[in-house]
Amino acid sequence: MPHEASATPTSISIEQHLSRVLATVTPLPIVTVPIAHALQLTLAEDVRAAINVPGFDNSAMDGYALRQADAAAATPETPAVLSVVADLPAGSAENPRLQPGEVARIMTGAAVPDDADCIVPIEETDEGTETVTIFRAPHAAAHIRRMGTDVRAGETVLTAGRVLGARDLAAAAAAGASTLSVYPAPRIGVLSTGTELREPGEPLARGQIHDSNSLLLAAMITECGGIPVQLGSVPDDDNALREILEKNAPDVDAFVTSGGVSVGAYDVVKAVLAPLDVWFGPVRMQPGKPQGFGRFPVAAGVGPAIFALPGNPVSVFVSFETFVRPALLTMAGRAPIVRPTLTATVTTGWRSPAGRAQYMPAIVEQDEQGAASVRPASAGGAGSYLVASLAGANALAFVPEDVTEVRPGDVLTVTLVS
Repeated sequence: MPHEASATPTSISIEQHLSRVLATVTPLPIVTVPIAHALQLTLAEDVRAAINVPGFDNSAMDGYALRQADAAAATPETPAVLSVVADLPAGSAENPRLQPGEVARIMTGAAVPDDADCIVPIEETDEGTETVTIFRAPHAAAHIRRMGTDVRAGETVLTAGRVLGARDLAAAAAAGASTLSVYPAPRIGVLSTGTELREPGEPLARGQIHDSNSLLLAAMITECGGIPVQLGSVPDDDNALREILEKNAPDVDAFVTSGGVSVGAYDVVKAVLAPLDVWFGPVRMQPGKPQGFGRFPVAAGVGPAIFALPGNPVSVFVSFETFVRPALLTMAGRAPIVRPTLTATVTTGWRSPAGRAQYMPAIVEQDEQGAASVRPASAGGAGSYLVASLAGANALAFVPEDVTEVRPGDVLTVTLVS
């Protein structure tokens, strides 16, 4: 049912709203997880090697382990012929004694016998198994990987703060770690509101639209290290919205909703959450002016943060980039929490609303010298409904509040979003 309109609150700046958000969210409590479960999580504590890597001198080649002096004069014309007294595959615990004139056939990764001081690659021999003919004199310590040359026990392998990739996990495992201390991925409930919403692909009646916001938000949450919890869409019904939020609040770290936050008669999100001390008001930005933020109350402890975003897709994208993404990165223990920016010269001008900072979905290109140019991604400008054109944008061009016209040749700050 429609709700009565309330008095228009005083607008705040982008910086004020972002400060409010970042003052509320904190990194999630550190957890210890098996290495196999740590991919793409943020490392919370340094990883130090528990062992030397390599843990022993080992062969870098398939070949023969021997004393260098026994083949010091070997040439193709006058090869050295030595006795093969042992066979060492990788993983062997054997440490055979080698007398002068004796060798051990050895595979890559196998421990080098104490009596050997070099490896002759198999390609430089006749590959013998009882005796071996060596056609080239080896260098001292040739093809031996020395113990601890990668990392020594006690040295730092990984530093806290890095987002763990496949190579990081391999390094930690090789250095003797089995578990890692990390910030968990925040679980974010995603909810779209509106009686007009239908699932993608469903037939549409007059006045209905496909729900693209849920997919957009879920993908953006995943891209910044979160776990989206898809809650679907709810009609413009106070009780339905309240029920789904109450049901899921204990299991998520935050909610992100889209729609129902403005001053319309059916703005259900605002109607349900404003009485719960969730802040709603205009932020001096375009698109994305109506915003809501706070915490959803729970019976015990601190409830999940809740980001109430406007409903138009471009507004959702800009709002997420500006406010939600920095907060989720903070919760996930990541740094930095802002995307890289650069300055770019405008090639196609546009208008900007008076008294509001504008984020224009834009296309940034750089020439061979690194100079950047920027133009709107859509001929329709920054219209908050232009979701199809949003796919072509690789940046958001920022226009300050006091600028109403952007002209070719102007220089703007742009945030790279892809």
